[in-house]
Amino acid sequence: MLQTPATPPASPPASPAPTDPAGRRERLPALLGRVVYGSWTWLVFVVVALVTLLLLLVLPGIDRRRHVTGVAARFILKLAGVPLAVTGMERLPPGQCMVVANHSSYIDAIVVKAVLPERFAYVVKREMASVPLAGLLLERIGTEFVERFDRHKGGLDARRVLRSATSGQPLLFFPEGTFEPEPGLLRFRIGAFASAARARCPVVPCVIRGTRDILPSPLFFPRPGKVEFEVLEPLHPDPALPPERASAALRDAARAAILARVGEPDAATEDAAREDAAGERVG
Repeated sequence: MLQTPATPPASPPASPAPTDPAGRRERLPALLGRVVYGSWTWLVFVVVALVTLLLLLVLPGIDRRRHVTGVAARFILKLAGVPLAVTGMERLPPGQCMVVANHSSYIDAIVVKAVLPERFAYVVKREMASVPLAGLLLERIGTEFVERFDRHKGGLDARRVLRSATSGQPLLFFPEGTFEPEPGLLRFRIGAFASAARARCPVVPCVIRGTRDILPSPLFFPRPGKVEFEVLEPLHPDPALPPERASAALRDAARAAILARVGEPDAATEDAAREDAAGERVG
């Protein structure tokens, strides 16, 4: 008579992994600390921004309004406990020029306002003009708004910016136009460099480091950190080249200089590689 082998007893169900109260205790203070610091930083920003806006509404003269805004930006960074290290300011030309900087966080605008002289006007996307309070503040300090999506309006805005540059107005651009949550230097738009080439004025690449760590795109509460602002060597348009080629040469040289110092990957190269790979799969 055949005997079937005995079925081994089922193993007892695995008990749940023990919780780590010590780990929770470590994470909870860090979370609470971030909320407390972030709330304080937002309170500082809102109060200082509102007071600044009230002053801008009554102060005559754009130079005075820009001065007040610069003081407010430095005050925000100081009260938020954000150390700001600035190097290379001696490289900034005293006259007409175009400053271009990488863009990785909402607080980049505060940093450049805290650092750059009052004579600079900012060139920003037109969507910012409709942001409550921020749009009014930017308008009161002589900001140039540029349309990115409507070709006709964008052309009119570009001609207006060129007139400002030709008249000797120093300008600041974020040539990436926007920023992404992931680290990486995006492609540069040609507008700033086209204006510089036609106005025959130098382009000054500048590097901002640390702002992405303090306030990444999806994060609401800022984190403590330090910021570095570095002014690189000015670039001059080649008078032997036609404006279109001079613009592209300035753009490529400025982007290469910033990429070498920013400490982030080349997102434009990665995007091109993904596009090429997608094209090969489709083919």
